[in-house]
Amino acid sequence: MSVQEQIKRFTAPDIRARKGGEPIVMLTSYHAHTARLADKYCDVILVGDSLGMVMHGLETTVPVTLDMMILQGHAVMRGSQRALVVVDMPFGTYEASKEQAFMSAARVMKETGCGAIKMEGGARMAETIRFLVERGVPVMAHVGLTPQSINTIGSFRAQGRDETDWAPIEQDALAVTQAGAFSVVLEAIAEPLGRKITEAVAIPTIGIGASVACDGQVLVMEDMLGLTPRVPKFVKRFGDLGPGIEKAMADYAAEVRARTFPAPEHTYPMKKKG
Repeated sequence: MSVQEQIKRFTAPDIRARKGGEPIVMLTSYHAHTARLADKYCDVILVGDSLGMVMHGLETTVPVTLDMMILQGHAVMRGSQRALVVVDMPFGTYEASKEQAFMSAARVMKETGCGAIKMEGGARMAETIRFLVERGVPVMAHVGLTPQSINTIGSFRAQGRDETDWAPIEQDALAVTQAGAFSVVLEAIAEPLGRKITEAVAIPTIGIGASVACDGQVLVMEDMLGLTPRVPKFVKRFGDLGPGIEKAMADYAAEVRARTFPAPEHTYPMKKKG
């Protein structure tokens, strides 16, 4: 048996069972090569619709299509072996009806081989989550700041900073839990609210700008590596790759223009006769 055959990939039930245990590590990835790196350290890799902004330069995630998600989902599955791969459902592919959501999710899972999908929305999506879970689709929920709703909420602002706003967010988290989601992302909510929700729900919470008390954390890989010009307050830059990449490109351009690259060691000489 090969080493690859011996590696067991995390499943949605595995992540669900981590509630209250060792913190769940999650990052986004959209490429086989970054997935290969993340796979060594992450329990979950999210193929996030944030790819629209960090890969394609879009202003929001709204224009992202199902075909875009499936293409990058393929790449991440090829690059990973052990992490649970979760693919975001993009705007407009699941909101119309629970049947639409199932057809979109089924296509994603069949064509990428991923282990779960993620959907934004709390109580309003509970019936759809239940419908999908009953039909074999593991669902990671997402409440708090929901970027796909940017055109109705108006800005990417933190949620629940006034205690009078807590109740709907708490209800959203409870609703997706009761509907059968195996975990829930809490994005950009006040720290005490993130802590309270984590204590209240029976499934793991994955924080992104929420609380250290969450059962896990997620960040956009490009944000935490220093490749994104502007990042939210909740991002810690664990690397600063941008300047290094730019310097490498500048050095390359300079050597090409000076005709010092390629050097002899980078070229192929003729074979010696005889």
